[in-house]
Amino acid sequence: MTATIDSAPDAPVESGAGHAQARTDRLTGGWRIVARKEFADHIHSVRFVILVVLVALAGLASVHSASGPIRAAASATTDVPSIFLYLFTLAPDRVPAFHEFIAILGPLLGIAFGFDAVNGERSQRTLPRLVSQPIHRDEVINGKFVAGLGAIALALAAVMLVVAGYGMLRLGIGPSIGEVVRMVAFFIVAVVYIALWLALAMLLSVVTRRAATAALAGIAIWLVFTLFGGLIAGLVADTVHPVPAANPTTEDVLDNARLEQTVKRFSPSELYQEATGVLLNPSRQTTGLVVETDPTISQALPSTLALSESLVLAWWQVAVLVGGVVVLFAGAYYAFMRQEVRA
Repeated sequence: MTATIDSAPDAPVESGAGHAQARTDRLTGGWRIVARKEFADHIHSVRFVILVVLVALAGLASVHSASGPIRAAASATTDVPSIFLYLFTLAPDRVPAFHEFIAILGPLLGIAFGFDAVNGERSQRTLPRLVSQPIHRDEVINGKFVAGLGAIALALAAVMLVVAGYGMLRLGIGPSIGEVVRMVAFFIVAVVYIALWLALAMLLSVVTRRAATAALAGIAIWLVFTLFGGLIAGLVADTVHPVPAANPTTEDVLDNARLEQTVKRFSPSELYQEATGVLLNPSRQTTGLVVETDPTISQALPSTLALSESLVLAWWQVAVLVGGVVVLFAGAYYAFMRQEVRA
């Protein structure tokens, strides 16, 4: 995918300050030209359609599974808070909730739109022509990242609209203003989470010569952190703080659980699920372990949090995800600027 700058040989030649300003505008706006071309390539590609359909089908399956218990609960009581949001967090019948499906499948969106961003140009021998255009070299990778981020946001927005529309049909009710705001907050966090994987894929695309190598490396990292992260965390916790088989104490169990949760938080998917869990569930008042000595206490004092209070609980997870995006993209940026491009 090559982005070129259109030229107009028959246009009148500018002079003086006008010519200098026109040249400055072309140089500083180069990333927009690259982004427009790359974004158009993304949304017209077969991979975009396949990924959107895949995520949409998974989301519809989770919403369909959750809507039955939600309708039953709504008919039995009238004081269920934020009932529409349960479509995205409820996971009956062993079907993951919608936000859990995004945690699993979202990285595939990021990897798919970034694994061949640079080495694809190199293998097609179009990279020398691209960097020789009258734009700054860093605007090439900036434009590619913006285009990938735009394609991800468009795909996720389309999926959420389809899923929310189907949920409205199943429940017969629509979301309130507060629920819409929480869904928007969830959307932003999900885009940041997927952008982290996009930045990782672009870094792999810069440092590897072949697109297939970058794709395989990205998928391997995704499998380790997303699918095997819980297993690895459990093994580490059982090794460092084993729970005795005979007469385990409460402290032994808590130490094991705390360490397991700490190790899990090295995974971006765990941070994403903790943040979106409190944003989509106003009744959830913590992202850590919940220890109840008397389970009737929490049931006797039901309460919900305002969005600002939920954001206070989720801010550090979101901050870590944003920091991960910045670090990974900075690595891709630095490696790309240091590379030698030969014709």
